[in-house]
Amino acid sequence: MLKQGSALDRYFKISERGSNLSREIRGGFATFFAMSYIVVLNPLILSGPDSSGNILGFAAVAAVTAFVAGILTILMGAWGRHPFALAAGLGVNAFVAVTVATNPGLTWPDMMGLVVLSGVTMMILVLTGFRTAVFKAVPDGLKTAIVVGIGLFIALIGLVNAGFVRRIPDAAGTTVPVGLGFDGKLLGWPTAVFVFGLILTIALVVRKVKGAILIGIIASTIISVILEITLHIGPSFDGTTANPQGWSLVAPSFTGWSAPDLSLIGKANPFGAFEHLGFVAATLLAFVILLSIFFDAMGTMVGLANEAGTVDKDGNIPDVDRVLQVDALGAIVGGGASVSSNQIYVEAGAGIGEGARTGVASIVTGLLFLVAMFFTPLINLVPFEAVARPWWWWAS
Repeated sequence: MLKQGSALDRYFKISERGSNLSREIRGGFATFFAMSYIVVLNPLILSGPDSSGNILGFAAVAAVTAFVAGILTILMGAWGRHPFALAAGLGVNAFVAVTVATNPGLTWPDMMGLVVLSGVTMMILVLTGFRTAVFKAVPDGLKTAIVVGIGLFIALIGLVNAGFVRRIPDAAGTTVPVGLGFDGKLLGWPTAVFVFGLILTIALVVRKVKGAILIGIIASTIISVILEITLHIGPSFDGTTANPQGWSLVAPSFTGWSAPDLSLIGKANPFGAFEHLGFVAATLLAFVILLSIFFDAMGTMVGLANEAGTVDKDGNIPDVDRVLQVDALGAIVGGGASVSSNQIYVEAGAGIGEGARTGVASIVTGLLFLVAMFFTPLINLVPFEAVARPWWWWAS
């Protein structure tokens, strides 16, 4: 039991916020199970090759995603003292993988270098007080609208990569309009897995089941593995042959156990994009990433703080400068580790719903992410159809 009035109690304001140690631990577990899907999802989002044909690698991205999320979430708890958790941000990673990656000449280190520069710029804005001033000045409705807009963007990408919506190249090959399924029809077992998982996850979320997204992913993955073993469906494209009814990105398989691969840490090249694209183009790309990072956390922070009841009578969040500092550091560290910017997750609301009110819950969540790092070889078992639901749910 935590003694009321102890140094730990005073530092984290546990009693002051009407919480206790057991609630914080329970909340930390709830937050982890609600957002642990990112360890599976982020490698799939960042799965494509760069202009040189190089890929980051599923296992490496998964391990580093868990490692960076763990370190930053612990830092948020110890320094920011709020029950907020961080991980690779859905929005920035999609923008980097879908938009930035289309620029010829850019490699993954170049792209992640732009994220690092955006994070450094963000940190400067935080330390000078500019971001805090903007945060307080932007209306709550606009903060929420920004998050919803980003959510709709990544929801569309998720539907496309799950095969529910497919690209329809035009005759000139210059545009990529989309349509339902293949020639207007939904085909194949992978699409059925996606629909099953989506319905299951929605039902669990509506019933407020803790870890609903993770449960949906596990159930869909089990079905996917069974289908692949019995029917030998294969990927939608194996390098030579197209299979419209195959798994969109990867077919479920297990390649064996291995130690966490952290080799991506430190691979970013902050100035590579300037060498390949020129100063103006690279600066514009970095600015767009900066805007996403700048505004994305606003609506999330306000919503979580209101739910936790930590907003003061003037509508301000205590220690908001510290929270924004860790959020900015998330872009620097995430980009430097090649897993994209790390940001505050709305899924921290699951822990708050369990009673978490302080940074102790975040420390628990962060420690669980570090443990999860040792289970990332399982990433190869999970097809994209099994994880597309978080994109849809996050957008809602």
